[in-house]
Amino acid sequence: MGLTDDVFEHGPDPENPGWRHWNLKDQSLFNGAVMGKLITRVDDDGKARLRMFPERRHENLQGIVHGAVTLSLIDISLFTTMHTIGSGNAGPSVTVELSTQFVGGGKPDQPLDAVCEIVRETGRMVFVRGTVVQEDHTVASFSGIVKKMKRRIAT
Repeated sequence: MGLTDDVFEHGPDPENPGWRHWNLKDQSLFNGAVMGKLITRVDDDGKARLRMFPERRHENLQGIVHGAVTLSLIDISLFTTMHTIGSGNAGPSVTVELSTQFVGGGKPDQPLDAVCEIVRETGRMVFVRGTVVQEDHTVASFSGIVKKMKRRIAT
């Protein structure tokens, strides 16, 4: 059993056939407390997709999805991608680089998806690139690097 099995609930989402949950069991931590419900799937083209459902609390003063929410979705998607189409356990890892280009505003009344592919995975690093989209509307493009960490044993 990996760390993601210990702290995540990632079973099938009955409300969205073909999708799986990507939610921390402890909803008081960042993902649940800030982002809300997250679901994931692997698309037919082999890319990983992480979806969030924007709410009023995710909007900025302009009435669009706040950039910090988009960045958070992107960061979480790096780990979802590792788990779903990479080597597996994304738990004991850290983001070491994230480069993002905002190209449009996120609409608060539509699901927001981070669609990712792995450019390369080594024994210690995962290189991911992707886009944040709402149907045919692109909100951002990004690339990120995740460093795989050894699981620490509490003493």
